[in-house]
Amino acid sequence: MRDFKVLKFLDRFKHLFEKSGINYEVMRKILQMKLIMDGRRTLTIMNNSNKKQDDDNGFFKSLWVYTLLGLIVMILVIPDKSFMFQMSFAFGIMMFMIMTSLISDFSSILIDVQDKNILFSKPVDSKTINAAKFLHIFIYMFYITMAMMAPSLIASLIRHGIGFFMLFLFEIILMDLFIIVLTALLYFLILRFFDGEKLKDIINYVQIILSIAITVGYQLIGRLFNVMDINMTFIPKWWQYFIVPIWFAAPFEMIFKGSSNNYLIIFSILAIVVPIISIFVYSKSMSAFEKNLQKLNNNGTRNNKNKITLNQKLSKMICPDKEERAFFNFSCNMLKNEREFKLKVYPSLGFAIIFPFIFMFNEMRDMHSFSQWITDMRSTKYYLNIYFCALFLPMVVMMIKYSGKYKGAWIYKTMPINRLSSVFKGAFKAFIVRLILPIYIFECIIFMLIFGLSIFPHLIVVFLNMILFSIISFKITKKGLPFSISFQVTQQSEGLMMIPLMILLGIIAGIHYVLTKVSYAVYIYMIIMLLLDILLWKKAFNIKWESLQD
Repeated sequence: MRDFKVLKFLDRFKHLFEKSGINYEVMRKILQMKLIMDGRRTLTIMNNSNKKQDDDNGFFKSLWVYTLLGLIVMILVIPDKSFMFQMSFAFGIMMFMIMTSLISDFSSILIDVQDKNILFSKPVDSKTINAAKFLHIFIYMFYITMAMMAPSLIASLIRHGIGFFMLFLFEIILMDLFIIVLTALLYFLILRFFDGEKLKDIINYVQIILSIAITVGYQLIGRLFNVMDINMTFIPKWWQYFIVPIWFAAPFEMIFKGSSNNYLIIFSILAIVVPIISIFVYSKSMSAFEKNLQKLNNNGTRNNKNKITLNQKLSKMICPDKEERAFFNFSCNMLKNEREFKLKVYPSLGFAIIFPFIFMFNEMRDMHSFSQWITDMRSTKYYLNIYFCALFLPMVVMMIKYSGKYKGAWIYKTMPINRLSSVFKGAFKAFIVRLILPIYIFECIIFMLIFGLSIFPHLIVVFLNMILFSIISFKITKKGLPFSISFQVTQQSEGLMMIPLMILLGIIAGIHYVLTKVSYAVYIYMIIMLLLDILLWKKAFNIKWESLQD
């Protein structure tokens, strides 16, 4: 059986584990089996990769992404100005990335209850099992942290010396321990008041937030250079004692800048004492935590009565046909409840929220005030940036036919479906109501606050164009019954179709821009697009069974 270098390193501390009442040999064997099985793990951060990875190297091949993200932290560590400011931001970024990675990729380990059905039937005590679980997570978190912090650690050693490097490394280890324990205690708190379904939802949304945060992080890289020449002065406040990254920054300011204020001493003590206390609390509450984890086996019954009634009322308004109405309600429930679908699709919707603003906020660099920025924005056509909302629509439209629960598609063969168009119309209306409309209404509110109510007719035109763009995207992509195909069979040929669709979106937005220069042309354009949407709606969903993708 394959051995691991990290296990050989742990062998040096065998006597410490045994003194703590842990059966080291059993714990080592459990860890060895888990590490072998984890060879196929792919991180959420690599979720969009279509390339099949090696069983042994999948995890390690994905660490380079964290190394790239670590360049942001390195930029903060290099200067020798205000360590309190620099290291607070550095640890803030690290803690966010590491904690979201833990929740998104290793929650399945932290809240795993299945292995206990096997291990508890053997002469293995719970303390040994829990120690193996904690070390299992810590090993992977340490790998991720080191991959992310390698640029910063090397830069700190070269720029600030061995003392700075050793303190940085020590605090990184403390930070990892604290994050694991804090996450476990957070899960314990959630499970104490809610069922397992609520915890699974939270994990799913954190995975989505991580994907969005990575894209936003890329946008921050260029902006960090503008901050580096600013002399920052730290002003202590009482509420800063609750900001964890400041704790870890304080020792650098105190040791390497010679500051010895009381608040720095308190922050430094908190950086060491709180992680140690949290580990003690975690060890004492493990039995209660494991007991509450059994709720994960009981998914509970969700009280969706009000929401289902709302869907039904809405379906009666927008779906005159009963068959279409049934598939509207079915699709609404799938879009709301299926976690794997949300994990694949919701990050793209998050990007749709962010992208319209990224290019607008670039204009704020040279502005002296927010009011000046608003005034300047209202004299431009930047409200057409809202077309960036539609940038990810083809991908979302394409994904409607995929599902993690695709095996349930046998239901289509048992139902008396009179018109196949009713299936697609119902699903497409659910897609508009549940995915497009909420995001677009949110964007419209923000844009009208920035540009004024005068852009309202243009926002209606953009929405009609988005519907047109979605219908065309559906028409030219391969067809499949909603939620009937496994995510594993996604084809790259469909990805190539995005290129002409992106060009089409640019043409649609360009026509709209040209018409803004002509008085009242937007109203004529609005009527034309409405008629065109109605015409395409009647034609686009007339699909034959034999044309569907298996």
